[in-house]
Amino acid sequence: MTRGRAQRNSAKSHNPERVLLFGLHAVQAALANEKRPVYALRATENAAHRLASLIAQRGLQPERVLPRALDRELGADTVHQGVLLEAGPLDSLTLDELDLSGTLLVLDQVTDPHNVGAALRSAAAFGATGLIMTQRHSPPLGGVLAKSASGALDLVPIVQVRNLAEALAELGERGVMRLGLAEEAETALEDTPLRHPLALVLGAEGRGLRQLTRERCDGLCRISTVSALASLNVSNAAAIALHWAQVRITRD
Repeated sequence: MTRGRAQRNSAKSHNPERVLLFGLHAVQAALANEKRPVYALRATENAAHRLASLIAQRGLQPERVLPRALDRELGADTVHQGVLLEAGPLDSLTLDELDLSGTLLVLDQVTDPHNVGAALRSAAAFGATGLIMTQRHSPPLGGVLAKSASGALDLVPIVQVRNLAEALAELGERGVMRLGLAEEAETALEDTPLRHPLALVLGAEGRGLRQLTRERCDGLCRISTVSALASLNVSNAAAIALHWAQVRITRD
């Protein structure tokens, strides 16, 4: 694969649309991230007090609101914790801008924002150096995903690629070990030799990894379970795999 095609695959793009971020951790991380454009803040008195130093640093004048005003705007079931930030999207990154020396998390068309957000939170917790996901068949990087990520959206570098198979091929050319997670794999994760740089590749629930994605992996492994209920939520599988990689590679 040529360098030109790889750069087209993950070229930078600018999205002028605003995103709505809610929840204390998500908004706090966005305010603390100098690369995140911020435009307007609506907050209850208590939430504004908790975020006061970051609000001052950003030069924002928050609009004081009651919780029910945010309920009307976001929906009564939304756990907004009294704060809503109008922000701009983060600039898209390329593979060239990722730190490939550690562990990367790769998601193959995982569409549930709760799952992607939870996986992103685990990526931050276990020191992953980046998340790679598809541009299509992936959730928007804001709102529900940001709340589920609990601030990790502004902490973990994210690359969105047009063609995941090409991106995985490029990672292989750069010496990254590409390990796919599949529950039907013969080899268990705990029996698989791991090394850095490493990319842990997970697919959507139900369908799992697509065929071309599998072909671009250096190997497939499964997470061992002891129950007849063997299927794991993709975000749970991501957390287990990231933790195992951290412990195994550090120990070895």
